[in-house]
Amino acid sequence: MLDTLKQAIQTFIDRTAGDADGRFETPLPSLSVSRVTYPVMPNHMIYRPTICIVVQGAKEIMVGDRVLEYGEMQSLIVTFEVPALGQITKASKEEPYIGLNIDFDVTILRDVMEAMEQPPRPVGDGAAGVFVQNFDGVLADCVLRLVRLADTPKAIPVLYPAIMREICYWLLTGPNAAEVSKLALPGSHARRMTDAIHLLRENFAAPVRIEQLASVAHMSPSSFHQHFKQMTAMTPLQYQKNMRLLEARRLMVSDGASVATAAYQVGYESASQFSREYSRMFGTPPKRDTMERKELPMVTAA
Repeated sequence: MLDTLKQAIQTFIDRTAGDADGRFETPLPSLSVSRVTYPVMPNHMIYRPTICIVVQGAKEIMVGDRVLEYGEMQSLIVTFEVPALGQITKASKEEPYIGLNIDFDVTILRDVMEAMEQPPRPVGDGAAGVFVQNFDGVLADCVLRLVRLADTPKAIPVLYPAIMREICYWLLTGPNAAEVSKLALPGSHARRMTDAIHLLRENFAAPVRIEQLASVAHMSPSSFHQHFKQMTAMTPLQYQKNMRLLEARRLMVSDGASVATAAYQVGYESASQFSREYSRMFGTPPKRDTMERKELPMVTAA
């Protein structure tokens, strides 16, 4: 199964991108594949609800003070939006990193849960919403069929939902079913926290109002603050700062914004404060970091 899946991904990338490195979208709405021939340094980014599968090579992610490593035929499963530090730790020209990302389709996940005779019940406080799980057996078979489906675009509308339902079913009956189920329950504790995180992400340039976020999560401000840190490994203010700095980096690298313009657009009133916090997060001043990143190949660790 491993060799067959590896070959299917290699064939798709060779046909669509030649020998290039990078992350490549497929005709399927939730699937992207990656090939990288060298280790990628740690990269700050936003991880959204997704399944990141390593087919060859190895990766590492740091969420707050938690470090998770995963390698061949293992997956990182993320059930809420969180800023994190990710990197590809094992890759070479002889054995490139090969992987794929499958974004969660919450509608399909919810439909599968409703069809189950005994759906999993969420437990705990949501702190384990980022975890590593083996990806083999029936799950690997589903993923192989999903990758092969990219070769027949006309079949995607018919077969894609069925394969995604299978993937959701096996996740909802697997070792981390309770955590995965939290993504699908609209009234669950974790879902309400996710709604608050989404509000914070959508309005990260504005001052944080804990009372408003707590209201969305139907909690007291003190309880919300505690559960937010349990779930994301950071405070709401730290989360907002990470969001601001990540967006500022994108504005400078992709849109050519100046340091002052980027700082202002993400909510900073002081360019000097922005530069200090940027340097602490990324390890180098914004202008130098922007110049260095523009010279690098466009490859991410996600």
